[in-house]
Amino acid sequence: MDYFEKVKEYLMEMEYSIIVEDKANEVFVVSSEEDGISNLMIGIADPIIIIEQYLFDLTKNVGDVSKQLLMKNRDIVHGAFVMDDDGKKVLFRDTLQVETLDYEELEGTLTSLSLLLSEYTDEIIDFSKN
Repeated sequence: MDYFEKVKEYLMEMEYSIIVEDKANEVFVVSSEEDGISNLMIGIADPIIIIEQYLFDLTKNVGDVSKQLLMKNRDIVHGAFVMDDDGKKVLFRDTLQVETLDYEELEGTLTSLSLLLSEYTDEIIDFSKN
């Protein structure tokens, strides 16, 4: 099964703009202006697909912001807030099984991110200023 083409087909059906398409490394960078999604990274690392959206840098009030993000994770249907290995960048991340991936599952993750961005915008902006 060509998972790269399968994911590409789903993204096109959802009308996402594919900014980067790297078949050799099985990576996409996509955007959907209407969903508030910009430069979303989708990487296929069989047996999983990794979906990551950079949100903001974490520079001050790390403990307070981290606590609020962990509490908000409870409300997120698919995916979660995570930090990079240095603990300086906050991302949205979800992983899915690539072998059984279907359109609805990928759509659910992207819809979850879109809802998170629309419902939690003010807080994300405040966190990025700290």
